[in-house]
Amino acid sequence: QNVVVVVAGSGRKPGMTRMDLLKINASIVKSVVENIKKYADNSMIIPVTNPLDPMAYITYKVSGFDRSRVFGMGGMLDLSRFRQFIHEATGHSRDSIRALVIGEHGENMLPLPRFSSVSGIPLSSFLPKEKLDELIQNTKQVAAKVIELKGATVHAPGNAISAIVESIVRDRKQVIPVATYLDGEYGHSDVTIGVPAIIGKKGVEKIIELDLNDEERQVFDKAVKSVKDAISGIEI
Repeated sequence: QNVVVVVAGSGRKPGMTRMDLLKINASIVKSVVENIKKYADNSMIIPVTNPLDPMAYITYKVSGFDRSRVFGMGGMLDLSRFRQFIHEATGHSRDSIRALVIGEHGENMLPLPRFSSVSGIPLSSFLPKEKLDELIQNTKQVAAKVIELKGATVHAPGNAISAIVESIVRDRKQVIPVATYLDGEYGHSDVTIGVPAIIGKKGVEKIIELDLNDEERQVFDKAVKSVKDAISGIEI
């Protein structure tokens, strides 16, 4: 498999929102993808550049590739942070924790305690609702905090990318949250956003549609609107 990971772009400075980066990075990603199309038109593309969801959308549109071959790395990074907080709160090993984060890679991410478990036991059996809400808030705020304290995120994204690439190359068919193009799933179309998908040698082999409750759906729909608003501001 040819897998091209796109990390080109300007980094996020303290105090900058991901959307501030939008204009700067849209043109960089566009030109990179045009070249991928020219020199590696049978590859899969994993955009990592922020703001991730709009960049994954640009990548999909500019490449003209099938949507199964374009998927952004965002949710996997948020997920590793969410798992760390669950580990700290429960004392259970990270290996035994299964968790899920969907939605926008940014302010409107949606960590899902309801779909998270420790050794197959629902997370809600271990922690009260107030604690779960606190974990969600911590997961949402940690990215901005890392930027503030050390200026960039390096190791965790590298780790997340390698997990995705490994699932492709070894055809592991792991369920991984990736930013991919929706065409009716979750009731949305013409938008790229983080959803759980089976990742194997063909790329996104299946998008998994979770049965979200009203509260979760509200956050997810807000994330979709945020990404659509961002996309509408870019010329593709």
